[in-house]
Amino acid sequence: MKEKIIKIYDAAKKFSKENILMLVFVASCVINSILLRAYTVKNYFAIQPIMAEIGVCVLFCVFGFFIKPKRRVIYYSILSLIFAILCGANSIYYSNYRSFISFSLLATASQLGGVANAVTGYIMEIKDLVFIWAPMAVLGTHFYIKKKHPAHYAKTESVQKGRKLPLKVFICSLCILGVFALTLTGTDWSRLRKQWNREYVLGKFGMCIYQLSDIVSSVAAKFNTIWGYEESQQTFTDFYDEPHKDGKNAYTDIFKDKNIIAIHAESIQNFTLGTFINGEELTPNLNKLVDEGIYFSNFYAQESVGTSSDSEFTFSTSLLPATSGTVAINYWDRNYTTIPKLLGEKGYYAFSMHGNNGSYWNRLNLHSSFGYQRLYHYSNDFNLDENIGLGLSDKSFFRQAISKIQQIDKEHQNYYGVMIMLTNHTPFTDIENYSDFEVDFKYKKYNEETGAYEETSADFLEGTSMGSYLKSVHYADEAIGQFIGDLDSAGLLDDTVIVVYGDHDAKIKEEEYEYYYNYNPFEDEVLDEDDDAYIAVNDFIYNINREVPFIIWSKDMPCEPVEVTTVMGMYDCLPTLGNMFGFESEYALGTDIFSLGKNEENVVIFPNASFLTDTIFYDSQTGDYFDMTGYKNLATRVSCNQIYWNYKSPVYSEERDSAFKSQPSEYVEEELEKRINNGVVDEEYIDYYTEYAEKRIEVSNAIIFHDLIEEQTQENEEVQNAS
Repeated sequence: MKEKIIKIYDAAKKFSKENILMLVFVASCVINSILLRAYTVKNYFAIQPIMAEIGVCVLFCVFGFFIKPKRRVIYYSILSLIFAILCGANSIYYSNYRSFISFSLLATASQLGGVANAVTGYIMEIKDLVFIWAPMAVLGTHFYIKKKHPAHYAKTESVQKGRKLPLKVFICSLCILGVFALTLTGTDWSRLRKQWNREYVLGKFGMCIYQLSDIVSSVAAKFNTIWGYEESQQTFTDFYDEPHKDGKNAYTDIFKDKNIIAIHAESIQNFTLGTFINGEELTPNLNKLVDEGIYFSNFYAQESVGTSSDSEFTFSTSLLPATSGTVAINYWDRNYTTIPKLLGEKGYYAFSMHGNNGSYWNRLNLHSSFGYQRLYHYSNDFNLDENIGLGLSDKSFFRQAISKIQQIDKEHQNYYGVMIMLTNHTPFTDIENYSDFEVDFKYKKYNEETGAYEETSADFLEGTSMGSYLKSVHYADEAIGQFIGDLDSAGLLDDTVIVVYGDHDAKIKEEEYEYYYNYNPFEDEVLDEDDDAYIAVNDFIYNINREVPFIIWSKDMPCEPVEVTTVMGMYDCLPTLGNMFGFESEYALGTDIFSLGKNEENVVIFPNASFLTDTIFYDSQTGDYFDMTGYKNLATRVSCNQIYWNYKSPVYSEERDSAFKSQPSEYVEEELEKRINNGVVDEEYIDYYTEYAEKRIEVSNAIIFHDLIEEQTQENEEVQNAS
């Protein structure tokens, strides 16, 4: 036995000396994979992805044995560089989208043109460049060998002739991958195949298998009309054959035959509507709409990597974003049942307006497919007299839109228009030149020399990304207020309903929120992480705060103002608005929020199959849930500006300083942790809504990939013609 161990040890030692370059390549790739997961999904040293990474990297090394030893450095360096670039790209992408890059998204790369500075200046961090050490390590090892052991490659070539060694390495890689495969469950294989939950797949399978499987699924998606058609059609038929609830309620037809102007509010998050800076409302105009209209205060956008275009799609169709590629780029030419088409059947003229060019997110084609009769965009229809960020400023955009809407009003009895805002788009830096809204913290402090209280200020959010964002939101709010005022002056509000929806969150980083929540203005510093009052931002807290506003308002509301606190998603907009305006889509996946029974829960499904109810927020990647019972979003409650929301300039005192450090106890990390997996629901509840979510994702994908609504429409027409 001892001799066998010694023999194995000697063989391993000999192999290591002869193949040091291969070992450096494998080790550096595995370390980079660990770093990527440490930056993103946080399962630093999980055994499964490490095994998978080693197995795949060793498998790649098999091909290296068919290259002469002295030239293998080229092969390993190229592989290592590709791996490092993928790690860096995934790290950057995750910072913005909470997901990982996909081969299917190459077609959307053109959409980065206008926001490249956001990627390099706001999203990219030093940590994203760390991965480049790996190919440098491979090259460094090569040059070290050449210098210290000049005969190494020639000697290696002489002893590695034949195919036995690559065969042994191949078998070794299969053994590693085989052991890894034995640790997987049916759920793991299902998620790898479906690719909905990319966080879960990368965290479980490692980056190599994730990217390889993504390439396979992305290529397969190109052949969707051939592959998986029958299964998708059956899924579609089974789902819509089930009876779906349909009934009237107090809000049925209350806006029937009214005009609709929907404001697509770029990157506005819901917490900003309750934010005060130095005692001033950040969004006074939106707050007025909230106070006078119907306000859905727990509303989520459900967007995926298509961001704004995904929200336009889901708002218009009550379907979910595509899990492979984006509808705007890859699947725009399908026949979808949309709000513009449904209203068009009732005689409405449907139009959209945007302060960017018509090719951005392929909107000229996309909006035509949706049933809009015209897209007004700056290339053809607006004078670019004030440029902020990606294009025409919102204030100029809205100002120029008034005359166009007046003309539409003269020519059409009813109309539906979507106004797509632009200025409040990441990275928010240009707004500094157009906004005088201050985001410091003003307070009065006693001056012993003068014997009087004098106003002073702490920097607070000045010079921060969060500060620029809040200034940008304030500008957007001013633009909305100006627009509604101009509509009223032009007589366009008398028979019109205003709908405002936030298209997605602003992608503010966790550390920006932690600074915001933990800044002590009286000492001009941030609380230490070990301070009892420190507010940490975990994934649940971050995702819950991604809610956006949804408001329905008219000049003469036919009902009392109301706040709807039930959780709601973008796919609920079509059925909810349809109930109010008198249209309906038989393919809607969402729910008319006013048709819910007294004890019935609504469900918000996210593209990765995570879901939210009034009871829990379930994370499909980790399998954990957060108890939502009685939880109030901390973004409007714990920061210094919110604690002193009704003070323009509070008087400093030691008591106030101490009071600030005693933040609301329910938001400290220890208390928030008690809400995770606390038994408020059982496995049956989670399994039921997981199946609910996955079924709707499958149905939505079936419609998108296979154009099943068009097929169903043709079948219905054939039946009608035959009868």
